[in-house]
Amino acid sequence: MLQIAYIALTLLLYVLVYRALSRVIKRLGEANEVRSSRTAYVNKTIQIALVLIAIGIISLILGIDYGELSIFISSAFAVIGVALFAQWSILSNITASIIIFFGFPYRLGDHIRVVEPGMGEETFEGEIKEISLFHVLIKKNNGDHITYPNSLLLQRPVIKIKSKMKREDGEEEQPDVLG
Repeated sequence: MLQIAYIALTLLLYVLVYRALSRVIKRLGEANEVRSSRTAYVNKTIQIALVLIAIGIISLILGIDYGELSIFISSAFAVIGVALFAQWSILSNITASIIIFFGFPYRLGDHIRVVEPGMGEETFEGEIKEISLFHVLIKKNNGDHITYPNSLLLQRPVIKIKSKMKREDGEEEQPDVLG
């Protein structure tokens, strides 16, 4: 009977923690003007992590030995790791997507310049049109669209620039770099 009470308490804590985190993520998304689909991605990722934690706790409550549980979990991670080894870039893009959600200083509609190090002065600039789970869609000044991986966006220097302004003589000024 005590096990049932502990399991019920674990499930109650899961629901409370998930609701609280969902509200925080929703507020952050609204404050940072993030699309609702991106907020849903982050919410789903947090929910999966919380479910796995709750299953682990419930397993321990039911009397599954800690050693057996840790062997099962490490075996599962080993299988998943081997299965996804060839797809490491997918995992890094998903992780980068979550980092971008919480700490990326640029938003939809911002005009940015991405510098490709090691390629001389090779850069491109454009407007951020979409930030998804795997990539950022950037519309270049000439109208072309670039699908840029999230993980690379975190690794490259990104400069937020103001929109181009025309001078009185009709020539365009260089955009000012924002901190």
